[in-house]
Amino acid sequence: MTSQTDRTGTTPSADQIRRAPKVLLHDHLDGGLRPGTVVGLARDTGYDRLPETDPGKLGLWFREAADSGSLERYLETFSHTVAVMQTRDALFRVAAECVEDLAADGVVYAEVRYAPEQHLDGGLTLEEVVEAVNEGFREGERRAREAGHRIRVGALLTAMRHAARSLEIAELANRYRDLGVVGFDIAGAEAGYPPTRHLDAFEFLKRENNHFTIHAGEAFGLPSIWQALQWCGADRLGHGVRIVDDIETADDGTVRLGRLASYVRDKRIPLELCPSSNLQTGAARSYAEHPIGLLRRLHFRVTVNTDNRLMSGTSMSREFEHLVEAFGCSLDDMQWFTVNAMKSAFIPFDERLAMINDVIKPGYAELKSEWLFR
Repeated sequence: MTSQTDRTGTTPSADQIRRAPKVLLHDHLDGGLRPGTVVGLARDTGYDRLPETDPGKLGLWFREAADSGSLERYLETFSHTVAVMQTRDALFRVAAECVEDLAADGVVYAEVRYAPEQHLDGGLTLEEVVEAVNEGFREGERRAREAGHRIRVGALLTAMRHAARSLEIAELANRYRDLGVVGFDIAGAEAGYPPTRHLDAFEFLKRENNHFTIHAGEAFGLPSIWQALQWCGADRLGHGVRIVDDIETADDGTVRLGRLASYVRDKRIPLELCPSSNLQTGAARSYAEHPIGLLRRLHFRVTVNTDNRLMSGTSMSREFEHLVEAFGCSLDDMQWFTVNAMKSAFIPFDERLAMINDVIKPGYAELKSEWLFR
């Protein structure tokens, strides 16, 4: 990344990172609840299996339970959050609070994903789940405006890799297209559940000219990425961090890209990287060793994301703070990551361009100008 003495003068402060406009493409609704909301919803719905009922202790439990080095163990923590998200009111509340929290952290555009099929235990239909979340997002945007924050949030409907409802969820995403849903995703444990199990869903979406991303290249390696791109036709890679397995760095610093890595870079395929989450699931050993530094230097279409804010105890600001500490990330780097993400969003081109030119670039220009008057 650029050095700590780049043209902006220095690395950003924590306050500047928080105020900087940010774009988030990979964030799970059921992974971003406030601990107090989990406790309150459990009480309201009679769910009595929480490991802790004190919000502070519960938040710590989620982070420690997720910090296992195993994607499968990481995914187990969602049994508690999903359990309390089975009513319309709960989904509305969680969605509205999600938007409020992102807006307060400086996020100006976000795509938040969730699996409608996981929220049917209370008797809701798939359509009622989608409508409750969409209404919650709109309420969150309204509250954010009242608090002086600008944010737009779109939903990604997720199908679970181990289940058999992907075509149904893809059709649902298509029905609610332009009504708050901007695309489709598949998620869950990669090993044993390749994306090729869901080819009918991806073929349907391609026929409809709709957008989709695929969780690939996180716990599994290059075959997962290859299948997501070449067999399924994904627009983006959810994580994709294991693309580094196709990059060789010699002792003299020379870098050689394999054919898959070259294809991903040449085609400008967006990588939805989630550094804190990757450390928890064992995809990287430390922030300093995370491939995001190398991928940034090689000019891949890299984006920075939170994945699951509750489980990772993170936010977009915290993710960038880690990058500042590990790589000397500057305001210019932050703007580069943010523009990458906005370019890769699943909304129309003119709307992406307007966000870049009217919100993101002016926001960073204002932050950079502060150094001129110090």
